[in-house]
Amino acid sequence: MRTTTKLRELIAAPGAVMAPGVVDPLFARIVAKHGFAAMYMTGAGTSAARLGMPDVGLLTLTEMVDNAARIAAVSDIPLIADADNGYGGPLNVRRTVQLYERAGVAAIHIEDQVLPKRCGHLAGKQLIPAADMVAKIKAATDARTDPDFVLIARTDALALHGLDAALERAEMYREAGADVLFVESPGAEHLKPINERLRFPSLYNMATSGKTPFLKKSEIEALGFKIIIYPNWLMLAAIKAAEGVLTTLREEETIASIAPQVPSFQQFFDLVGMQEVRELEERYGVPEEARANY
Repeated sequence: MRTTTKLRELIAAPGAVMAPGVVDPLFARIVAKHGFAAMYMTGAGTSAARLGMPDVGLLTLTEMVDNAARIAAVSDIPLIADADNGYGGPLNVRRTVQLYERAGVAAIHIEDQVLPKRCGHLAGKQLIPAADMVAKIKAATDARTDPDFVLIARTDALALHGLDAALERAEMYREAGADVLFVESPGAEHLKPINERLRFPSLYNMATSGKTPFLKKSEIEALGFKIIIYPNWLMLAAIKAAEGVLTTLREEETIASIAPQVPSFQQFFDLVGMQEVRELEERYGVPEEARANY
């Protein structure tokens, strides 16, 4: 089954889909290992990992698609990907959809910000006219060749113009053909009204800023949301762990005390597909003495 179809079925089923955030194929393998049904390629995390820069619209379409393709290639669970504002006007959005679809992505979200965009939880955002975003959504729906490819329409209007303006835009995007709606940066007081008014599949962004509450999956389901993304939590945990290793190394001048706390050499290689390599080398007749082994 195509990952796009898998994601459609998950959205149609009862409950919400949890999609931990990943920035590269290694994190994707970890998410798959832990049995999650979907994953999310975070734009802010990708900018941090590939550029060492904040999410202020610096990454290009081809850089984002390249990263998404590498992530999608290592797992058969659906990948939802950040596609910023589509990287231009309606014609640019058509190409955006085409490239992400060819890359093996199951869904993208595009937002109604101007170029250059900003992370949805930063100040300084500006919006394009709602009619321009409607045109982008129509272009996106026209561009897909797989009818199950999921288009998520995000509005950043809440932070600038309030909830009513955000919901008005979301309703316009729904009518234009979006499959899922994404009202960015809602506070606790906004969560119930979003789904009461929209009555349509919607996305909950568990961003690290804390602007949106850190609720349990069951609580988010009860509010009516269908997809929950957790953008940068794995990266933040890795940063914390890396800083701990470096602090210990600098203070103790050895990794002896660290070694028992991290995956072993074999566990690391198995995580990144060593057993798959061994099976393929056997299938294709690589001599025993030349096969990868421990």
